[in-house]
Amino acid sequence: MTQQAIGVVGAGTMGQGIAQVLVASGFATRLYDVADEQLGRAQAVIDKGLGKLVAKEKLSEADKAEAMARLETTTSLEALRGCEVIIEAAPEQPALKEKLFRDLSRLSHDAILASNTSSLSLTRLAAVCERPERVVGMHFFNPVPVLKLVEVIRAEQTSDATVARIEALTASLGKTAVAIADSPGFAVNRLLVPMINEAAFLLQEGVASAEDIDESMKLGAAHPMGPLALADLIGLDVCLSIMEVLQEGFGDPKYRPCPLLKRMVAAGYLGRKSGRGFHVYA
Repeated sequence: MTQQAIGVVGAGTMGQGIAQVLVASGFATRLYDVADEQLGRAQAVIDKGLGKLVAKEKLSEADKAEAMARLETTTSLEALRGCEVIIEAAPEQPALKEKLFRDLSRLSHDAILASNTSSLSLTRLAAVCERPERVVGMHFFNPVPVLKLVEVIRAEQTSDATVARIEALTASLGKTAVAIADSPGFAVNRLLVPMINEAAFLLQEGVASAEDIDESMKLGAAHPMGPLALADLIGLDVCLSIMEVLQEGFGDPKYRPCPLLKRMVAAGYLGRKSGRGFHVYA
């Protein structure tokens, strides 16, 4: 299994993490992005991530060198043609993802196309593909090298063989797969992001400060990280996108995005990646 190349589309935070786990697990990995600069940053992040494992004596220097040698970067989608599985980790924009899946399905009839989407419909993505039975959700969680869960989402068209292959791949990465139906937000984000949204309402209404909201959930509910700090880690734009998917998918006012969250995204305050969100980062 570990001899077969895996493609990753998108060299952002999630794509970097997925690629790191793949190369560390023995897979030849082809990481695609439209920008050479982003690919360079991704290589540096992956090298640093593997270096942390060396420092913790979980990986030898030789193993790290071998893992980095398994990483190939490219700005050509054509380079993914020979991959057995292609994991898409592009931004959460439906039109962009649909175009990618349409192009990838034409590129390779045999590859399994797995999306790391955090909330979008897999059935809709599969519908634009020539082999919809080979489309599946493979939703990792940030930070990918640390968190052990992968939601495996079955579209209406997904075959049993496709699900079984992705569950096996998940296990080979040292992660646990949970089977989830194709429903807005899937399981984790349908539970998690409305809590974050409610925390934003608390802040907007002046019920408590961001620091005290986070401290309350850490000490009162045994959460390792407060909801607003977690939102900053996830990205406020991602949180807003998920709330919008939930609101559209269910038509329930309980999923209305907090106006403060919308204003912060409009202002470019996206969390850690922009240096400012509900908290400020140096």
